[in-house]
Order: sequence, then C-alpha cells, then structure tokens
Amino acid sequence: MRTGRRTSAARRAVTSVDWPGPETASDGSARFVGLRFEGAAIREVDLCEATLEDCVFESCTFTAVRFNCARLVGSTFTDCRFAGCNWWDASLTDCTLTASVFDRCDLSGLEVDGGDWSDVEMLGADLGTAEFTRVRMRRANLSGARCQGVVLRDVDLSGASLREADFARADLRGSVLTAFDPREVELREAIITADQAVDIAMSLSMSVRAS
Repeated sequence: MRTGRRTSAARRAVTSVDWPGPETASDGSARFVGLRFEGAAIREVDLCEATLEDCVFESCTFTAVRFNCARLVGSTFTDCRFAGCNWWDASLTDCTLTASVFDRCDLSGLEVDGGDWSDVEMLGADLGTAEFTRVRMRRANLSGARCQGVVLRDVDLSGASLREADFARADLRGSVLTAFDPREVELREAIITADQAVDIAMSLSMSVRAS
C-alpha cells in the first residue's frame, strides 16, 4: 500500500485493513508522515511503537486504538474523541489536541512536551503517572481527574475546570494555578513555588502583604 498524505471521506470507518502502510524508520519501527483524516471513525488500529509526524486529524473518533509507546511529533488532533484508547508510555512533542475528548483511556506513563491542549476534556482521567511540560491547557476540563503524583511543569491551566480533582503530591512548579481552589481541589503535599502560593491565596480571597 502506498504511503503519503491521505484524506478520508466524512464519517468513513477506518480499521487496520484501511490504515495506510507505513514508511520504515531507521530502527525498523513504523513511521507515518503527513497523514490527514477528517471526520473519520478510526477503530482498533494498532499504532504501538509507531511514529506519527506532522499528521492532521480533524473531528475524528478513535475507538480502542493502541498508541502504546508511540511517538507523536508536531501532529494535530482537533475536536477528536478518544474512546477506550491505550496511550501508555506514549510521547507527544509539540502536538495540538484542542477541544478533544478522552473517555476511558489508559494514560499511564504518558509524556507530553509542548503543544496546545486547550479545551481538552479529561473528566475522571487517571493521570497519576503522566508528565506534562510546557503545555497550554487553558480551559481544560479535568473535573474528577485522579492526578495524584502527576508532573505538570510550566503548564498553563488558566480557566481550567478542576472540581473534585485530586492533585495530591503533584509537581505543579511553574504552572498557572489561578483556577485552583483548595476548597474544591485536593492539593495535599503538592509541590509549588512561593509565587504560586500567592495565586492559591488569592483564590481564597486572602490579602497577601510583604510584611
């Protein structure tokens, strides 16, 4: 099967039989560059250990797709839905996932460096072993998320919905915490800086003074 850029028909069902054939990376793993799908229903495709570079997915639904140990670079998922997908130990670098929804996904060991995840929906997600660095997550919905021990360094969480989320023991240094209300979010033993402590105090309507 030829490789290269593909565009799917609206709401087309895509399975492993229909998925484009890969290029072969220097380490022998599958490599996909410049794929494009719009409005596709992608089901049970195995992308374990694959590399996806500069791929674009718009308004697609991913069901039971395996991204285990996959490497995604500069790829875009806009207004997509991931249902029952496996992301453990996957890495995403400078990817865009704006307005996408994660539903019952395994996100164990997920590593995200850079990119825009604004308006993403991850209700009740288990992010305890995930790491996010330099990511824009404005207005993200993390209500009820289990984030005990998560690493969120230099992440913009302004306007995020965090009701009943648990960030106990989380490393939040450098992140925007203006949306964190300790009355609604568990922050026991979380790691923050002195400047961030001021943001937390302001969320409680406290008056912070030098002396």
